[in-house]
Amino acid sequence: MESSGELVPFPLLMTCNYRACTIPYRFPSNNPTKPTPTELSWIHVFMNSIPSFRKRAESDDTVPDALSRAEKFAHRYTEILEDLKKDPKSHGGPPDGILLCRLREQVLRELGFRDIFKKVKDEENAKAISLFEDVVHLNDAIEDEAKRMENLVKGIFAGNLFDLGSAQLAELFSRDGISFLASCQNLVPRPWVIDDLDTFITKWSRESWKKAVIFVDNSGADIILGILPFTRELLRHGTQVILAANDLPSINDVTYPELVEIISKLKDEQGKLVGVDTSNLLVANSGNDLPVIDLTGISQELAYLASDADLVILEGMGRGIETNLYAQFRCDSLKIGMVKHPEVVEFLGGRLYDCVFKYNEVLE
Repeated sequence: MESSGELVPFPLLMTCNYRACTIPYRFPSNNPTKPTPTELSWIHVFMNSIPSFRKRAESDDTVPDALSRAEKFAHRYTEILEDLKKDPKSHGGPPDGILLCRLREQVLRELGFRDIFKKVKDEENAKAISLFEDVVHLNDAIEDEAKRMENLVKGIFAGNLFDLGSAQLAELFSRDGISFLASCQNLVPRPWVIDDLDTFITKWSRESWKKAVIFVDNSGADIILGILPFTRELLRHGTQVILAANDLPSINDVTYPELVEIISKLKDEQGKLVGVDTSNLLVANSGNDLPVIDLTGISQELAYLASDADLVILEGMGRGIETNLYAQFRCDSLKIGMVKHPEVVEFLGGRLYDCVFKYNEVLE
């Protein structure tokens, strides 16, 4: 069911000075008629993504004349980006990550493309579902709770590699595929560029959170082998978990209906996730339709469910790093994701495929 009704601010967000943009694209002193170097750099990132999006659109067999419509998409979106290079105030600018994503989705939807990554999402979900129990058993075999949590977090990072919004990863994926277990073993070593994992584990070992809201990211290994084993561990410790997924398709992000279906496939006949009760697990429609998120506009359903949460988790590069790394909340928060754009690497000062684990505890 698609989200209906007016979008509202996320109730736990501290809205004072909030802007859904981590990297400053421009400053008040910049000339409003000329694009800034940062704006040009990000326009270039989105320009580089056009060939992989066009290729996916061409193979969308749900759309008549997909080949010619995919060509129109590439032409129109290129024109929009070229316009923004000449005049940053065009097309609702000045541009930032949210606007550049929204313009791309608008062009696709206007041409009849609703979900160009559907086929690859379904394939990757099926593969990940077949591996879910093995991944869970590997984690359960780690007796030390701190080490088990670290392993679960590394699983989130490894799963987060399945991101077809990154031009480099899209090319790698189409050529070689991505192995989840190999990705776990090949993560950049700690300390990561932002590494609050030890603080998080200390809090985790001291007391459990009552209710966690997790804004999820990609389909496939990301949600199934990364987030869901982590969610299962929270459930084991008595935490109620709300998984907030996109209303509409965007890139290979998991949608609300897809996530409901995935979880129903993973549950056993007793409704358990490999022996763990799921009565405290809820899936909510976030009201979002982009691979990034502005937390001043979420669904009323999610706002109601999340109002008394004491932990907010934003997962993935788009939601957790590029738009909300510095977002402040009235409760504990965690931003977790892998850095997959060189432009973000430059801003944070880390390495490509470095990891961000930013935990903020609110002391009462």
